[in-house]
Amino acid sequence: MKQTKIHLESAATLREFRAGVSLHSHTLHSQETLFFLHHLAARFRLVRSALERGKTQYRAAHGSTLDLHRAWWTPPLAAYDAWLLERNEIQNRLGLNALVSLTDHDNIEGPLSLRVFDECRAVPVSVEWTVPYGPTFFHLGVHNLPPHLAQDLMTELKNLTESRHTMRIAGLLQTLANNNETLIVFNHPCWDENKIGQEQHMEWATQFARQYSNHLHALELNGLRPWAENRQVLQMASQLNKPVISGGDRHALEPNTVLDLTNAATFGEFVEQVRSGWTNVLVKNQYREPYGLRILQNIEEIMGDHANHGRGWRQWSDRVFYHCDDGVVRSLTTLFCNRVPGAVQLFVRGIRLLQCRRLRQTFRSAFPRQQEFAF
Repeated sequence: MKQTKIHLESAATLREFRAGVSLHSHTLHSQETLFFLHHLAARFRLVRSALERGKTQYRAAHGSTLDLHRAWWTPPLAAYDAWLLERNEIQNRLGLNALVSLTDHDNIEGPLSLRVFDECRAVPVSVEWTVPYGPTFFHLGVHNLPPHLAQDLMTELKNLTESRHTMRIAGLLQTLANNNETLIVFNHPCWDENKIGQEQHMEWATQFARQYSNHLHALELNGLRPWAENRQVLQMASQLNKPVISGGDRHALEPNTVLDLTNAATFGEFVEQVRSGWTNVLVKNQYREPYGLRILQNIEEIMGDHANHGRGWRQWSDRVFYHCDDGVVRSLTTLFCNRVPGAVQLFVRGIRLLQCRRLRQTFRSAFPRQQEFAF
């Protein structure tokens, strides 16, 4: 595609650009569903056993059925820690100016809280918006909302998500796109996140992209999705005549593995460049690590202890929540009175074996060596 150039990490490439742009990065303000455990349980015996033990223990303690639709977890990093992680990676390791946009699910508290710090006053107010559509939903990265309108706009976006009044999508997208410095990205468009079936998902995703094409500025090349899926994104973007843009989708401690490269001095200038149809995507070396190993590493970081957690949620079970029958939200630690089911603890201990370098090499040998790239 003439609009997008994809670069592998090299010193020569980095010298051509002034700044690196980190898009799509999550903080403790994101609520991540746990319903995916049902799908994992169907494939993996250990997950199935842990889930069944947890349901049994919950019923014994509370007299009702554990419903994973009412459960979620949050990433470990506070907004400032997440911003600092991305900034330092770009400035200190890559030697570029850093432009960082954090996008939590349907929540702008993270970037708003950052803007009180002098060094973060230029941080864009951004969000990953959940858009209901047909039998499924899609995620749009909405970057750089006008700060003085951000709260009101976020209220409207959340109202649409919760009410499923899809007839209002076009109007809201038009309102967002009317601001020339706001960027709207179709995040991981080829991922069947709602498990409706890949073929059906692609039909709905293509219909969505074509219906709202005038308001979508780019499609996302996602740093936490496998390259085979990202190749589909490239094909989809070509068919729609849209540029592709990076989105790291960081949830744990690994900095975003795909970035954008630019000579823009500000985030607004970068948005103008993308909206004109030209992007440069950097695929960093760690993205080429075995995909399965990277996912396991992310799980290990998410389920690790974090002594300096921004809200004091040190243990992983402090960061898993459930909306109880009495209307109160409680952490997993509270729900199980500090006695998380043994099968769940066994799973966590198994994941933490990745901290051992020798065992990590053993895990590595179980996966393909590197993702193969074809542009």
